[in-house]
Amino acid sequence: MPDRATDAVPDIPGRPGATRATYADAAEATDILPAAAGVPYPSRTAAPSRGSRATPEPGSEATPRPDSRAASRQGSQARRASGSSAMPAPSSLDGSADDGEDAALPYGVPGKPLARGPFLWGLTAALGVLTAWALAQALISSRSVIVLIVVAAFLAVGLNPVVEALQRRGMNRRWAISIVFLGVIAFFVLFGLAIVPPVSQESSDFVSAVPGYVQSLMANPTIKQLDTDYKILANIQTYITSGGLGATVAGGILGAGAVVLDAFFSGFTLLVLTLYFLGSLPVIKEYLLLLVPASRRPRTRAMGDEILSGIGGYVAGNVLISVIAGGLSWLFLTIAGAKYALALALVVAVTDLIPLVGATVGAVLVSAVGFLQSGTLGIACVIFFVVYQQVENYVIYPRVMSRSVDVAPAVSVIAALFGGALLGAVGALLAIPVAAAVALIVREVVLPRQARL
Repeated sequence: MPDRATDAVPDIPGRPGATRATYADAAEATDILPAAAGVPYPSRTAAPSRGSRATPEPGSEATPRPDSRAASRQGSQARRASGSSAMPAPSSLDGSADDGEDAALPYGVPGKPLARGPFLWGLTAALGVLTAWALAQALISSRSVIVLIVVAAFLAVGLNPVVEALQRRGMNRRWAISIVFLGVIAFFVLFGLAIVPPVSQESSDFVSAVPGYVQSLMANPTIKQLDTDYKILANIQTYITSGGLGATVAGGILGAGAVVLDAFFSGFTLLVLTLYFLGSLPVIKEYLLLLVPASRRPRTRAMGDEILSGIGGYVAGNVLISVIAGGLSWLFLTIAGAKYALALALVVAVTDLIPLVGATVGAVLVSAVGFLQSGTLGIACVIFFVVYQQVENYVIYPRVMSRSVDVAPAVSVIAALFGGALLGAVGALLAIPVAAAVALIVREVVLPRQARL
């Protein structure tokens, strides 16, 4: 009578003599080493359980076999020695699963993806560098526009206290903005009317006086000797007749026209941006506060209001000091009998807006014009501006600026130097209120945090 155990489990093709113990060993190995290759194993009901090995069926002979744990350890060691870490699935014992895998993957199992490979990493880094370079070039190309926006925002913040003062007197904000803006336009119109006619008159007078200057030079013995030695007049005549002078003059006129047109366009754009910023300043403030966490909004609002009030006070104080300088200069030049006293006084007022060096530049320009008119007037201008600058630096400026910005003198000088190096006169004008804002943030945020550490 044949054995029931061997009849129940037929021989495996290619592996004669494999009985129920083969499946039991595979099940034991499944308990010890989970499926690492990702191939689903058959359920435990498909193979005899560990208990079935302990209790053989009646009539079957117990087949001695080595310990399954030792066999699994030997098998894992053999796989490591052969370089394979995947355990063969029991379903591949008959060879059908291997044939299916070979048919689906004729070139073998694919490896890990190259998502973190060196090529893709280098490509990503190169794209990041190119993006940063493109952004930097875009910022450099739009530098003039950025400067206009910053200056317009600065002027809007500086004019806002005047608008709020008119609002406190019962005036609507739109009407207050209109009045302030009309005052700004009137200042620019007055400045143009005071500067353009004298410049035009002096230019025409100079052109008319050129022939007389030439005759005076030719009457000089030194000039005659130089003309005899180096043929100066002949060379000048050749240069004029060859067309070089015409091309130079035409190029100069076109360049001057382009500069004037660009200045007019920039001024108009600045006025429009200032008007928009001044009208929407409360909305901009509320929108920027929405970007702050809700728990920090009250403190941020208080600090922001203090910074804006400081900037507004600085602009108002600087304008007041410039008006005082221009008014006193106009009064002195009128009494001294200088030509174009109003135009020179406006030059002093505008240059006085620039911190540190603006008053000196205006004084030098006006004194030079005074020396051109007469030596006595020039000396009087030098004495007046030296005395006035001492009064302004030690009396007027401290009293006016003490209520707006609280910045140490050394910090003001350093900030003005850095601002002038970065953005020229505009940077020097913006440097002191920016330094005051940074000092406020350091005093209210950084220092308390350091004290708690």
